[in-house]
Amino acid sequence: MSSISFSFYIPRKIARIRSQSYLEINYSDLYQSEHLPIDVIISPEKEVAEAVISRLEIPCAFEIETFLGGKAQLIGISIDSSCPVINTPLRQLSQLFIDLNAIVLGIRRNSKLFVPDPDDQIFDDDQIYIFTTLEDRIRTLEIFGKVIKKGNRFVIVGGGNVGLTVAKKLEENKQNKVHCKLIELNRKKAELAADSLERTVILHGDGLDLNLLEEANVSQANALLALTDDDKTNLLTCTRAKTSGCELVLSLVNDSSLNSLLKPMGIDAYINPRSTTVSSILRHVRHGRIRAVYTIGDAEAELIEAQVLGTSSLAGKTLRDIDWPEGVLVGAVMKGNEINIAKSNTVLEEGDIITVFYNSKVVNKVEKMLEVGINFF
Repeated sequence: MSSISFSFYIPRKIARIRSQSYLEINYSDLYQSEHLPIDVIISPEKEVAEAVISRLEIPCAFEIETFLGGKAQLIGISIDSSCPVINTPLRQLSQLFIDLNAIVLGIRRNSKLFVPDPDDQIFDDDQIYIFTTLEDRIRTLEIFGKVIKKGNRFVIVGGGNVGLTVAKKLEENKQNKVHCKLIELNRKKAELAADSLERTVILHGDGLDLNLLEEANVSQANALLALTDDDKTNLLTCTRAKTSGCELVLSLVNDSSLNSLLKPMGIDAYINPRSTTVSSILRHVRHGRIRAVYTIGDAEAELIEAQVLGTSSLAGKTLRDIDWPEGVLVGAVMKGNEINIAKSNTVLEEGDIITVFYNSKVVNKVEKMLEVGINFF
């Protein structure tokens, strides 16, 4: 297909690769222009596996995405009564922590996501989306009562491409010696995992089997990762692990209609493989000033990363002077290599990179302001 698109002079060619063997270094020459003219290789399983590993870096987060060249992140966390700044207006937070490079871009309350005003408060049981630099990430989470506890004891359920890749990446962690056990129902996949992994203990059986979960010592695990290709199996496995005393459970969830069940079922974090794959593709698509688009939740909102051009109506204006639609909030502005959380008096200049969080209802208005449609995606 990519070779056909080359014949039609398609400027950028992206190929989806399922077989992990084609990602090995001995196949690298295959994708050169004289063989297969492919610009970008996308492996859905690899992208999902990397998302799982990224999530384990911040176990207290239910959603994470990286922006601005890896220097900033959007982090979704759940708020409970132990949060030190609960019932505090957001405006006051910015006054208390003047030098903090972080901003609350979205709040989900009673299953509805909205862009907050400065006078809005954070309540118990809210889910919030924070945009922060990597340098201020730990401090930001501590302000909201979250502590990053990195574990080294993991149980993986599902030895397919995703589970196997995650196990390999965990084994590669030399700084934190990992103790990992992998449960796989299919005997051939279990044998393949045993041959491919060095330090991971392979258990052949059903991840829903309580006796097998006990054998895997799930009650002492820092996290159980349900990574099969069946949503119901993943969710039920997580629920059983949680009731057995597992510290954290993470599930792959392909069907977004199940999202409303995650919190009642005690699921700490989830990853939607389709959304993860789409986001990875969007990172490699460059059109006008759009650099990346990330869909949040069940298409409730988006966070876009865009460059300000000299011909833009935004250039030369302060953020307060721009007539943004309701439900839009600028997260950060990167000038050169310096990233700062957006302020009302921030002046946008040619070459600046901005991140904009907006409700899905105003997509068309945001597109018009940025003078490039997102429909090309």
